[in-house]
Amino acid sequence: MLKNFLPDEHVKSILDIHPEVLKKRGIKGIITDLDNTLVEWDRPNATPELINWFEQIRNHDILVTIVSNNNENRVKEFSDPLQIPFIFRARKPMVRAFYSALSKMGIKKEEAVVIGDQLLTDVLGGNRSGFHTILVVPVAQTDGFFTKFNRFTERRILNWFRKKGMIQWED
Repeated sequence: MLKNFLPDEHVKSILDIHPEVLKKRGIKGIITDLDNTLVEWDRPNATPELINWFEQIRNHDILVTIVSNNNENRVKEFSDPLQIPFIFRARKPMVRAFYSALSKMGIKKEEAVVIGDQLLTDVLGGNRSGFHTILVVPVAQTDGFFTKFNRFTERRILNWFRKKGMIQWED
């Protein structure tokens, strides 16, 4: 059961995910979380570095869909200027939104990765759906109310993985 919380990869930032590497692995689409994955949960717009990353991703013909548990206004205000499709109130870790993202992109599960900052939503949902999952270090040190509870639980799970030798990275 706990293995469902174990990501396939771990990176410090979404900017450390390179389109050339994804392309070589046959990846055609990215399903990504928004808050604390792409930008801080309280930042309304993409940073210049993130905009550049999205351009690199597009230049390699990799599609992106944002899948967020947040409300429509939050996700739409971020996604629309970037012309990135999105799914709001995704109810992650439920699997429906992940498959909806696949359908929007018109690709197979094996051609997509799920990227997020939370074990209890992004990684669990991605793993339960059979995707390759990439955990990123949260962009912000602060979290919303519900995420604070998740972070407490995640620390316990990560410590268990560390003790079992299943992960080697630091928080």
